[in-house]
Amino acid sequence: MAYDLITMGRIGVDLYPLQTGVPLAQVSSFGKFLGGSATNVAVAAARLGRRTAVITRTGDDAFGAYLHEALQGFGVDDRWVTPVPGLNTPVTFCEIFPPDDFPLYFYRQPKAPDLEVDAHELDLDAVRDAHIFWITGTGLSEEPSRTATLAALAHRAKAGTTVFDLDWRPMFWKDPDAARPFYAEALRHTTVAVGNLDEVEVATGVREPQAAAQALLDAGVEIAVVKQGPKGVLAVSRDGDRAEVPPLPVNVLNGLGAGDAFGGSLCHGLLEGWDLEKIMRHANAAGAIVASRLECSSAMPTPEEIDAALTAGAVL
Repeated sequence: MAYDLITMGRIGVDLYPLQTGVPLAQVSSFGKFLGGSATNVAVAAARLGRRTAVITRTGDDAFGAYLHEALQGFGVDDRWVTPVPGLNTPVTFCEIFPPDDFPLYFYRQPKAPDLEVDAHELDLDAVRDAHIFWITGTGLSEEPSRTATLAALAHRAKAGTTVFDLDWRPMFWKDPDAARPFYAEALRHTTVAVGNLDEVEVATGVREPQAAAQALLDAGVEIAVVKQGPKGVLAVSRDGDRAEVPPLPVNVLNGLGAGDAFGGSLCHGLLEGWDLEKIMRHANAAGAIVASRLECSSAMPTPEEIDAALTAGAVL
């Protein structure tokens, strides 16, 4: 049976402080959680009842074993999560200064195992057959992950829905100019592009939301989703559909997982065949719920929680 969603990209351990409004140097205790953007998207979709899997790699260590246990607990297939001898499973710390300051500290040296995904080891038939395939900008930042990501896209050849999470992380690249050619190549093979204003600017050279959405459509996608922060989200399709949805009111605790919850809900809505506005409202609600919680993966909302937030018009 084909998967509803296969994601490919980052995985790691999030070590998040259990105190808010405190610099990392003064934090006394941390919580340990499954992390990594592509992995969190698979978890978010699984929480909504979807059959999901992730393609990634960990270190051959205790943290890698923990990630397998966590994935299985969330109902995400881990058959394509393999160890890389000699590399450590990445860890990520953050500081939590609500409502809008959440510095991230990535420990991925000398190299993250998730960038060691090799094209020759991919199950390309499963990638092609999945209803949705999701890739990220970080997967394009180094070899062999870059070649593997582009090979998977080329083999899939826009079968079903292929989502490119622009996922711009400047610490993984020399500069935006180094990223732009690879982003352009990936866009040629994808049907949906998702990114915030910084990310769409890296991908297209354009920051104004309407112009950026059009530039993504011109680059080859069928649906462009531009996140505008406090102004909400803009989605535009090639056939002329358009939705601009404001954010759902929420008391933010930690905004770091909101985009991944948005992504899992986006995939769910696409699979359901909803119209753009319904998809965006549902995804906004999912993201807002996670922003009200400390963790990312284990904070992903259930369908009932999203429905309750939409009914209330806010995250209560």
